[in-house]
Amino acid sequence: MKLNLLIVIIGLALVSASHRQMEPNSQALKPNILYIYADDLGYGDLSCYGATKIHTPNVDQLAASGIRFTNGHCTAATCTPSRYSLMTGEYAWRKKGTGILPGDAALIVPTGGTTLPNMFKKAGYKTGVVGKWHLGLGNTVAKDWNGEVKPGPNEVGFDYSFIFPATADRVPTVFLENHRIVALDENDPIAVDYTKKIGNDPTGSEHPELLKLKSSPGQRHDGTIVNGIARIGYMSGGKLARWVDEEVSSTFLAKAENFIAENQKKPFFLYLALTEPHVPRMPATRFKGTSGLGLRGDVILQLDWTVGELMNQLKYLGLDKNTIVIFTSDNGPVLDDGYLDEAVAKLNGHTPAGPMRGGKYSALEGGTRIPFIISWPGKIKPKVSDALVSQIDMLASFSAFTHQTIPAGEAEDSENLIGAFLGKSDKGRSVYVEQGGALAIVKDGWKYIPPNDGPAVARFVDIETGNAAEPQLYNLKEDIGEKHNLADKYPGKVKDLDILLKSIKEKK
Repeated sequence: MKLNLLIVIIGLALVSASHRQMEPNSQALKPNILYIYADDLGYGDLSCYGATKIHTPNVDQLAASGIRFTNGHCTAATCTPSRYSLMTGEYAWRKKGTGILPGDAALIVPTGGTTLPNMFKKAGYKTGVVGKWHLGLGNTVAKDWNGEVKPGPNEVGFDYSFIFPATADRVPTVFLENHRIVALDENDPIAVDYTKKIGNDPTGSEHPELLKLKSSPGQRHDGTIVNGIARIGYMSGGKLARWVDEEVSSTFLAKAENFIAENQKKPFFLYLALTEPHVPRMPATRFKGTSGLGLRGDVILQLDWTVGELMNQLKYLGLDKNTIVIFTSDNGPVLDDGYLDEAVAKLNGHTPAGPMRGGKYSALEGGTRIPFIISWPGKIKPKVSDALVSQIDMLASFSAFTHQTIPAGEAEDSENLIGAFLGKSDKGRSVYVEQGGALAIVKDGWKYIPPNDGPAVARFVDIETGNAAEPQLYNLKEDIGEKHNLADKYPGKVKDLDILLKSIKEKK
């Protein structure tokens, strides 16, 4: 009798434990989120999106295991505004000062509002950012780089951050871990200036003979030389803290892997903002000359290898089935963008924007339609989706997914597309605003670019901007290359879209 009672008690305890493990809010059931963000990677730069001159097997495998979106977008054709929208769920053009930032800019992401990382943090996730930041640091342009540099990523929701402040072609060329510059010697303090030369370091304009990567004339990449490469802006000091370009990618990978390993027993959100294939393109030695497409192709292969290493780690730690991996880019592609690295000369028939016109800096589809892949093995069935989705929708979508509430008045441009992101729905956005040199609007497959007097071609980089004196109307379902302007044929649709765009712009 006593034995039977003991068996019943043990059985009830096991059932109770099993139910606790299956509770929806259990930490163990929350999937990790790994968001991999490429820099200046075009729709046509991956073999899973049709590239034939370069092979990217690791990203291809990621796409094969999940959803490959053919109509996935960033919000802007340049980096800072796209990153701002990802973090805030707000179109960047609504806020002044969200254009491409200098390396000494103040923080532009609000510290008191809802952001993508602090939403995950409230949901019980450990949050981290590794890589390129380019959203400003501190409260003012003038800042002391030798003490605690804040506010920054930690103040907008990241528990851990390992970043460089802006882009690899801007000073200061240093890493910051949380609030402090890594490896800074207090006897060699750093100073930064974007208006005049400071210190005694040679500059690209004064000593071009010292450059291992020559700068393009007129594009301001002629400031302080670091590692044989001239940067935008001037810096002095911090000799020990300055990075070596060939090691930047592997450093970011190591920090990302450390974050994953340290947080493998709890749900985590890791935003890994890679620097490839942004200029200056200076891959690790093992990748140099491997693509046949010059340095730009080489760094794309380095990016693909990085993705493979991360996937291997997730599998090794047993996290691959409980991790949602999102892969995308901050804007469309650009070739010669400040340095003479033979990106055009060695293109070899490669088409970075795929079948589309435009690229970085452009209101045409090549500016914001980019690779967009989401994988969750065992949960998301592999497919190709033509749903219109955007990075700006991550905040509303994962707020719904994690049962978080966004306060009224915040992230109002973000839509809940979690069904599309998880492959349960083919419905995406019906209306979307794309920010290039001008604003364009897409509704139900029709795209309208208002007339404007901006340059037709972006200066120096030879990319069509989409600017024109006449209105432009394209049927993207039939004409992804925007070759046939139908504005004259459908004046009523032009008028309707023009009114709609103006109403969205006046929303706030």
